[in-house]
Amino acid sequence: AKPLVDDELWDMLEPILPEAKPRRFRYPGRKPMDNRRALTGILFVLKTGIGWEDLPQEMGCGSGMTCWRRLRDWQAAGVWQHLHEVLLAKLHGANQLDWSRAVVDSASLRALKGDKTGPNPTDRAKTGSKHHLITDGRGIPLASLLTKANVNDNTQLRALVQAIPPVRGKLGRPRRRPKRVQGDRGYDSRADRNWLRQRGIQPLLAKRNTPHGSGLGVYRWVVERTLSWLHQFRRLRIRYERQPELHEAFMAFGCALICWRFLNSLC
Repeated sequence: AKPLVDDELWDMLEPILPEAKPRRFRYPGRKPMDNRRALTGILFVLKTGIGWEDLPQEMGCGSGMTCWRRLRDWQAAGVWQHLHEVLLAKLHGANQLDWSRAVVDSASLRALKGDKTGPNPTDRAKTGSKHHLITDGRGIPLASLLTKANVNDNTQLRALVQAIPPVRGKLGRPRRRPKRVQGDRGYDSRADRNWLRQRGIQPLLAKRNTPHGSGLGVYRWVVERTLSWLHQFRRLRIRYERQPELHEAFMAFGCALICWRFLNSLC
């Protein structure tokens, strides 16, 4: 079968990984599992949604809990966010990022108990979380956030804009501000509009209590498509992780993989 982690992606990720702890000379213990095999197990869980202990031994990924610990440790070391920034820099260097506008949207999902969970108003108040996403004009994910399901979208607009990392890839200062931000009626806020204007960003947010037909749907569909791509990773359809950091690690890795697909489409 085709390997899940190809050589090019691994060559990009390997320098980012933290150095392994030196083994003791006298009692070295069991040799740790190879990082590439652990990454294969993490990617398999992300794509299929399978439980950690159900990882097929034929894949050579070792113990599922070992892969879980690598996901946790690499999230603490900032590996997934760093990988996302590296891919954004490559897309920016290839003139593939559309900074003329950024688009924001969110999607709710079922969740188990844990931090950043709350009653989902769209699912009979069942426990859930919410994915918040901001993309460029082509739908390339720039940043993502995880909140409770009952958090209003307009409370996360500033956090999403501030979460856009400084994107390198060209000479000069890194780019992190789009020319305009577009969103639906859930982001209608006069204070947020003034906040965006103070930062040189033009707000294009649909207003509440106005008839439909603003025309923003012609441009906003890209973020809805990217959310659909993100939820094609089955582990992101339902939040099984009680610790929000682990689910945020899967979100960042999923965004990086979408950027990787865009990068491969240029070849």
